[in-house]
Order: sequence, then C-alpha cells, then structure tokens
Amino acid sequence: MSLGDEHGHGDSARADTDPYGGGQTRTRLPDRTGDPYGGARRGARSSSRGVVTVVAVVVLLIAAIAFANRGSGSSGSASHGGSGARAEAAATAPTGTRPVTTRSAGLPSGFAHDQQGAQSAAANYAVTLGSTGMFKKDSRHAIVNLLYTPEAAAKLQGPMDQAYSADFLARMGLDADGNSPKGSTFVSRATPVGTAVRQYSATDARVSVWYMGLIGMSKTATTDPITSSWKTWTFDLRWNQNDWKIVSDTQQNGPAPVPGDDRAATSDQIRKAIEEYGGFTYAR
Repeated sequence: MSLGDEHGHGDSARADTDPYGGGQTRTRLPDRTGDPYGGARRGARSSSRGVVTVVAVVVLLIAAIAFANRGSGSSGSASHGGSGARAEAAATAPTGTRPVTTRSAGLPSGFAHDQQGAQSAAANYAVTLGSTGMFKKDSRHAIVNLLYTPEAAAKLQGPMDQAYSADFLARMGLDADGNSPKGSTFVSRATPVGTAVRQYSATDARVSVWYMGLIGMSKTATTDPITSSWKTWTFDLRWNQNDWKIVSDTQQNGPAPVPGDDRAATSDQIRKAIEEYGGFTYAR
C-alpha cells in the first residue's frame, strides 16, 4: 500500500493525502471565475492534482423482459440464458446471490467464501476506508483492525497515524482530532461503480474496485470545497477468521468519464445532500 494520495485509498491519504490505505482522491478545483464555494481555491495540494470538473453521472436504465413460449403454455420452457449469456452479463449486471446480513462494529462482515463474496467485501471495504471515520484516530484504528489481516494491521497503524498528522488534517480544514469547524461539514465518501476479479483461489483473491470519490469541506467560504475524482482501488484479500481480510492494496487514477456540463451545486446544497442521502451495503 502506498502513502501519498489524498483520498486515502491506496494512493490517497497515506503520505500526504490518503488515509485509508489508498482512499483519498486527489482533486483540484477547476480554474474558473464562478467558484461555487465563494471563489475558494486549493492551496498546497493543487499542484499535484489533476483538474476535475463536475462529473455528470448518466444512469442508463435497461429493462430486459423475457417471454416464455406461449405456445407451450409452460413458463419452464422459457430460456433464461445459457452459460455464454451469463458470462457476458457478469461484467456489469449485479449478480450477488447472498446479501450481507451481519455486521461487526457497525461494518458489513460475513462475506461469502467465493468470488462474489470477495467482490462484495472489496466494494464495502473501499466505502469504509474512504469514509470520514479514517480521519479520527480511534475509529481509524478500529477500521484497520477489522478490515485487514492482523499482520497487515500491525504494520499499517503507525504509518497511517503519521499520514493523518495534525498538519495534514489542518490542510483538510480539520482540527487535530479530525473534527470539522462549527457550521461546516467535512465530506469524504467513496462510491463503487463496479468490481472485477483479477485473481482468485480458495484462500486468496485480488479484486479491483472502480469508484468515484468525494472529498472536501462544505462551508459558505472554504479553501477546500468538495470535489470529485475517479479511481481504481485494487485489494489483495485473504480468507482469514471466516471472512475476507485485506493483505495489501494499491490505487491508480481513473478511468474517468468525460466531465459533464452540470452546474456545480452550492455548498449548502452539497451539505444537505450528504446528510440526506446515505450510503449502501454493496453486493456483487
């Protein structure tokens, strides 16, 4: 796992930016006259970030209706797709067969011991490692101890504490304990778009999670407005303690879609959206 990206996942908040093992995404506010957050511009971090404009997420609703052979009068005669059809759909279609119903310390756990379970675990781990909980020492330690193997967690706690230094937190607009100023809302959220299995065995799996990250401070006037970026987070997982645990993880930029032309929301609109729209428990 690398320390160095600001959205904390793999290349995010570890050295200068990301805490969660690579979850924080580096972003830079586009250079334009109409700044939605009071004309604020990023300071020390802007030089190392790619320009990110408002990303328009286009949701394509595809309705697939299968009709049985009316002539036979039996629904059992309808074809539901052979193995080839399933393989083709598996790349994008949700195929999870077992929802996650258990939680440990408030986090999803008890993932299936198969490829789908490994993908579900990776997606949910990206969400957790990309959350605001990583910016507070106590919750960060609890998250790392829960999601990583004992050996990996022991090696990561010290470097992560150094990465989430008071100086780093101050540059994010937080105090030394990871709290946001009164009247403002700190946002750090990872939203998985899809997962892919790179390698799999009964004991180990490598799964990539493509996600969009949000990071910044919601406030009338801020030097760190909420921006978005796209990353791919790859987890090396091991079946340990009857669940999938992270051994190591890495991150890379993109793939990022072409930015849309949506008007940027105001700080207050973003704050309300973050508070009103909760996250999901993801399943493949």
